[in-house]
Amino acid sequence: MNFEEKTLNSQVVFDGRVMTVIKDDIELPDGEKSFREVVVHPGGVVIAALNDDKIIFAQQYRYPLKSVNIELPAGRLEINEDPQYAAKRELEEETGYRAKSWQSLGYINTTPGICTEKLYLYLAKDLEYVGEHPDQGEFLKCVQYSISDVFEMIKSGKINDGKTICALTRAFCKGFEI
Repeated sequence: MNFEEKTLNSQVVFDGRVMTVIKDDIELPDGEKSFREVVVHPGGVVIAALNDDKIIFAQQYRYPLKSVNIELPAGRLEINEDPQYAAKRELEEETGYRAKSWQSLGYINTTPGICTEKLYLYLAKDLEYVGEHPDQGEFLKCVQYSISDVFEMIKSGKINDGKTICALTRAFCKGFEI
């Protein structure tokens, strides 16, 4: 069966600093007409950084959730930015660490039903502290947890961030020793 949906018309309904929202009129595979609302996002990076036997996290307030989240260091890609370069930049900005060893863990599509966002996942090792310098308006606290504590925090629901859980799972599934 052909699953492809044909775009008939596309209209920008919102153009913001972080994302654009478009509304597309489409033709479904059976010929029926419908529409799709799509959030266009430049994508980002997520870094599982291993500092000796601990994993580095960022605690930060997430306005849409009205709560503090525990997440791996992460950030948005600039237009046409190399994902590994962005990962190095974000790790240093948010945690103050530089890594000598980088391994790609592939990528994930965060919400493919409504959004184009693709997050590139990395494992960073052999860290050196050089001092953090978060972006203006970014308030976070760098914390470190042992691997066993991280698994307990995921099981108990203390860590609920999808990109964090995906990056850690990918690191373990690909056989990287964390």
